[in-house]
Amino acid sequence: MSILNHNCGRYLVFLSAFAILQNLSISSTNAAPRTKIENNPTSRVSKFVYTPVKLLPNVEVKETLSDRDIPTGDGGFARDYSIQLMAGDRIAIELNSESFDTTVILLNAEGKTIGKNDDGPDGTSNSLLFTKIKDAGTYVIRIQGFGETSSGEFKLKVSKLQVQQ
Repeated sequence: MSILNHNCGRYLVFLSAFAILQNLSISSTNAAPRTKIENNPTSRVSKFVYTPVKLLPNVEVKETLSDRDIPTGDGGFARDYSIQLMAGDRIAIELNSESFDTTVILLNAEGKTIGKNDDGPDGTSNSLLFTKIKDAGTYVIRIQGFGETSSGEFKLKVSKLQVQQ
């Protein structure tokens, strides 16, 4: 009899957890109280909405890349920034870090890679990417580390370059 109650209790706990995740209700005297995940500020389960951080040209961003960012699948992490660019813009994207080997990737609105740089021309592991924008729109600048050592402080700056005439 006690084995049946013990297994029944495990089953109810499992169903209760499943119901909470599915936002359902189970009526039982042994079931956990119903919880609304979206209204529970202390809940560890959250609904993730992908939204790149908005970035302005000619403004340097100083932040920290960590395990709270996007996993890259090779043990590292990435963060996305969105920026509005016009057709004909010539830009330089600088990504510097003393903590990790940087990589910068520029993606168009469809997610196609427009440019990528791992190591800049200065002989360090910092990244520097120059490109000319063909189509106006919202672009994504993805910053990440090379390999597994991709966390720590970094500086990111997108500069619009002027053409000398």
